[in-house]
Amino acid sequence: MGTRFGGWLVAAAAAVVILGASIAPFLTPAVVRIEQDRVGVGEITGFAPSTLDTVTTALLGDLVLWRGNFTTGTGDDFHIGPVLSPAEQSHMRDVRGVFTGFWLLVAAGIVVLALAFRRARGTEARAAAWRSVASGARALAIGIAVVGAFAVLAFEAAFEVFHRLFFSSGTYTFDPATDRLVQLFPMQFWSEIAIAVGAVVIALSVLTAWAAGRRARRVATTEPMRTFTTSQVPT
Repeated sequence: MGTRFGGWLVAAAAAVVILGASIAPFLTPAVVRIEQDRVGVGEITGFAPSTLDTVTTALLGDLVLWRGNFTTGTGDDFHIGPVLSPAEQSHMRDVRGVFTGFWLLVAAGIVVLALAFRRARGTEARAAAWRSVASGARALAIGIAVVGAFAVLAFEAAFEVFHRLFFSSGTYTFDPATDRLVQLFPMQFWSEIAIAVGAVVIALSVLTAWAAGRRARRVATTEPMRTFTTSQVPT
């Protein structure tokens, strides 16, 4: 991992892991429900809070934990429904596939980081590994800031570009007047969630870059002194 390619790999792994850590809290029912209440999803859908809790928790469980196939209903027994139409269920299965690929990438990033630091022998190798982590964090912060600026100015266009990249044309277009998926998760929901995720990514990236850079400097300055002192002990 001491090569230039290894450094880039560690930096990329660090960026992916930071991104995953930033997104994960926004896939919890509590956070999603807070934002749904903020944008008035209860009024849009006509669902009572308890029904909205049931539906949202079930859909997130299907998305993140593969508990079901997005066929949940609106009752406590999940048989009054289903809430989503077959087309909406199909799209959510596509979304789950994208998320699964992303989480596998995050897991691979964790493995790369673990191996990089395990194989880093000597002061310079360890310092280089920490510098690569800092570089990856800085690059992620800059990239998210640039993308975020575009998204804030033209969120709907950015949303459309994202869907075109990952989903087949015609599989993700729904009518807010009749389709529950876009009523449960309207455009305002996604725009505010995207801003919040971007802010968390940038904050965590800046913190990681600072901490990793500091650690790299500490390793580079203290370990040679420790080695020198040890080597001077008389035999």
